[in-house]
Amino acid sequence: MLIYFKPTFYYNFRKTQTGMKKLNALLLLLLFGMTSSIWSQQNDFVANDLRISKYVEGTLLAPRSGSTPLAIIINGSGATDRNGNQMMLNNNSSKKLAKRLAAKGIATFRYDKRTLKAKKLNIEEKDMRFEDFITDAEAVINYFAPLPNFSKIYLIGHSQGALVAMAAANKEVDGFVSIAGAGQPIDQVIIEQIGRQMPKLKEDTKTAFKELEKRGKVKEFNPALSSIFRKSAQPFMASWIKYDPQEEIQKLTIPILLINGNNDLQVNPEEAEKLKKAQPNAELVIIENMNHIFRIVDKNDDIANQKSYNEPQRPISDKLVEVISNFILN
Repeated sequence: MLIYFKPTFYYNFRKTQTGMKKLNALLLLLLFGMTSSIWSQQNDFVANDLRISKYVEGTLLAPRSGSTPLAIIINGSGATDRNGNQMMLNNNSSKKLAKRLAAKGIATFRYDKRTLKAKKLNIEEKDMRFEDFITDAEAVINYFAPLPNFSKIYLIGHSQGALVAMAAANKEVDGFVSIAGAGQPIDQVIIEQIGRQMPKLKEDTKTAFKELEKRGKVKEFNPALSSIFRKSAQPFMASWIKYDPQEEIQKLTIPILLINGNNDLQVNPEEAEKLKKAQPNAELVIIENMNHIFRIVDKNDDIANQKSYNEPQRPISDKLVEVISNFILN
């Protein structure tokens, strides 16, 4: 399974706008006092669906009272919803992580990828760019940054979302967590994946990517690679390969936590090690037997690993929750 094949308008509040900040605070207090069908209450936290912009809708999960840190969860590639699910892949990875962090006293906001609602918004694949995901992440950061209910803001990027988070991080962000983030440009990741899974296509993939990087499009390619190089997907892929995770992470001066599971069938732990080499100040944690969707699965059982993508009842890694919560709270 190849992870990476699937490939403004927002409220730009600033802390210097005192009047707007007070208004936001008042609105948030009123919001937290509402009783509505979109609210659900579980134990020590409250869930509220929010619309940040026409492109971004998600769920805020926050403790009932007090000022807390907020972690913005940015999901990986594909038409991924706020809970970490895609069509025919239901595991609730992001939802489970949000609930576990909220139980630790950490607020979270997770949101649907704009690719999920592309049809509804009349966005064609040929018009999609990697920068659109960065714009959406920036919109979320700018929405929450002025609100007094959140003491600090952290970004948690999963897979493709890790690169999005690196590029979107600004002075409002206090820390960054990468889970299964690539440590090299996406073309190199895909070439290596194909080399392992379909060795005969490796050279064809290299050639196609070279042409895409040079010309911004590919006229001829092996039909077996159409999921990557179909005409409508080429503009997005061309925009994505411009971003080198090692260069992006070197720009960050905030605390960084790098996490990978050593049972991840999609992103090898070596990717996290590449990021660590590029940013020595980052903390690196490799979690034994954790797979791409945060589950603990026997390393010798690839079938169980793949089945876990459709087993929402499986709990996520306790170690994952522990290292993230310690990083944010301490």
